[in-house]
Amino acid sequence: MRVGVVQSQSTENIEHNVASALASIERLGSQKCDLIVWPENALYFRIDSPREKMRTFDLRENFWADLAQAAQKNSVHLLIGSVPLRQKNSRPTNSTIWIKPDGSITAAYDKMHLFDVDVVGAPPVRESDFFAHGMAPKVIEINGWRLGLSICYDMRFAELYQHYARTPVDLILVPSAFLVPTGQAHWHVLLRARAIESQCYVVAPAQCGPHKNGPHERQTFGHSLVVDPWGEVMLDLGQNGP
Repeated sequence: MRVGVVQSQSTENIEHNVASALASIERLGSQKCDLIVWPENALYFRIDSPREKMRTFDLRENFWADLAQAAQKNSVHLLIGSVPLRQKNSRPTNSTIWIKPDGSITAAYDKMHLFDVDVVGAPPVRESDFFAHGMAPKVIEINGWRLGLSICYDMRFAELYQHYARTPVDLILVPSAFLVPTGQAHWHVLLRARAIESQCYVVAPAQCGPHKNGPHERQTFGHSLVVDPWGEVMLDLGQNGP
């Protein structure tokens, strides 16, 4: 399995984020990747709180066709870490989107553990004000590899990864937008622990740098990681932006 890892500095400008994603596919597709992965909030990252200003998506947005065409052209699977996905009878979910090399698009996983916290030095975050909880773990198969899916704050809940260890899986995906204070304290140690206890690879593409709209700003930690089952860090993209 050859995996391309994208570290992003996404904004609320959807067109910019999609253009950046397409450029990443061209760059990594030429390296014959089987799979390319993006962080949480890859195509839309808005950090202020009014619910009426938050954009949600369905799978009929025009840009999905562009991403699907790029997947077909490069014969690659794409896992868009998460987008706010509109639901018919509930609040939106924070969902990983899977685009296959045949161009088909599905919502692969809905984030189960929503990030409701107060972190010193950062504005309060209340994901449950906007999102409905995902209801179940999800395993997908790509090129004979079994992938257990999760998103960001999920990583703090060992029961989810114990489920994947029992299943078992070969790789766990943790697309994230980790804040700097908690990233400095827990990012590396938790991801290495998840790899060791699950005895599988962990791939964690991350947002990096300042994200602003109006007076609001949030600093994400970066350090997109790939960790092997022994807990060794195979890749760390650092904190220097996309």
